Amino acid sequence: MGAAMRRIHVGNALSAFGLGFTVPFLYVYVAQVRELGATTAGLVLAVFAVAALLVLPFTGRALDRRGPLPVLIVALATAAVGAMSLGLASSTELVLASAAALGAGQAVMAPALATMIVACSTPENRTRAFATQFFLQNLGLGVGGLIGGQIVKHERPGDFTLLFAIEAAMFVLLIGLMATLRLPQSPRIEGSLPTSGGSGFKALLGNPAMVQLCVLGFVIFFACYGQFESGLSAYGVEAAGISPSTLGIALAANTGAIVVAQFAVLRFVERRRRSRVIASVGIIWAVAWAVAGFAGLGSSGQAMATAAFISTYALFGIGEAMLSPTVAPLVADLAPDGMVGRYNSAFALVKQLALAVGPAVGGPMGASLHGPYIVTFVLFSLGMTVLALRLGRRLTPVQDQPSLAASRIVTGGTPESVPVPA
Repeated sequence: MGAAMRRIHVGNALSAFGLGFTVPFLYVYVAQVRELGATTAGLVLAVFAVAALLVLPFTGRALDRRGPLPVLIVALATAAVGAMSLGLASSTELVLASAAALGAGQAVMAPALATMIVACSTPENRTRAFATQFFLQNLGLGVGGLIGGQIVKHERPGDFTLLFAIEAAMFVLLIGLMATLRLPQSPRIEGSLPTSGGSGFKALLGNPAMVQLCVLGFVIFFACYGQFESGLSAYGVEAAGISPSTLGIALAANTGAIVVAQFAVLRFVERRRRSRVIASVGIIWAVAWAVAGFAGLGSSGQAMATAAFISTYALFGIGEAMLSPTVAPLVADLAPDGMVGRYNSAFALVKQLALAVGPAVGGPMGASLHGPYIVTFVLFSLGMTVLALRLGRRLTPVQDQPSLAASRIVTGGTPESVPVPA
């Protein structure tokens, strides 16, 4: 791992650490501590999503034309201002404006950092680089949340202001860390096709494999991440009798499963076809939803229901650990020269759409339509498996299994592929 990549990973950890201080407590802060009510708190969460949807369509072109580093620094500065303002705001207007700045900055960070990882990696080590990024993000969020919970346990406004000040300080520290970083002028993907006559999203829509990956990505984020803090939480409370404190334990189990399993599953993932890895995650998540359904039956007692519900989150975590070194590198490998930023931004936009639609659909279903809710998301998970296998037919052998490129030997001047396990 080079010095630039190490600095990028440290930056990922710092940004996640800062977010961990505030994300779990945002609703309580706005609704109760600032006494602005549940409606305003809900609007703040919606503003985060809307801000992301507004800035991401323009982010990709800026990443490819200006480079990821200046775009990241602007995003960090915007997020730092938003975080500090949110910690000091006491009116509805200021809270919403601060949330818009923070949400826009956070949304741009993800594709910018992903593009920087692509610039500093090769197809051979890109899988491990994205796995490390995901590991550090979850570790940072978890540690930040634990420390933040101890700071705000008395729910005093000054304690929450301190949390947002720490978050802003992490963003400023990250600006200093990245300011002297040297990157290649433009991330180049080995073996990619040159950019065709179109540009932007029009060119992306002309890539059938990328379009299928975006559809698959929507299903992934809708069926998992879009349910964690909405439909699945509501289902746990209403159908399985799970307490709010147990929801926290379930989320911790999810993070713990990722942290423990990430590098163990990486060895399995690195030499397998990406499409089949994603397909297997669909099956794992279908089992997770079935376990959640068992928790809601209530026929085996509360202790069994609680254990099953926590296991659901842990199973999701194992699937996430398998996806992190698979999906993000595939987005990069599908991008033509000069369009890595646009491809990363497009996929980030798909994620934000799924995270906006997921709670809107899953929340009411999880709270009242318990059986249909479980069946719906079991089917979505199995649909993810089907979509992944269909995507595999669109990929070149090396795009689907990058280890093939590293396994080539030259005999008599002709490259030959060494068989690799499927």
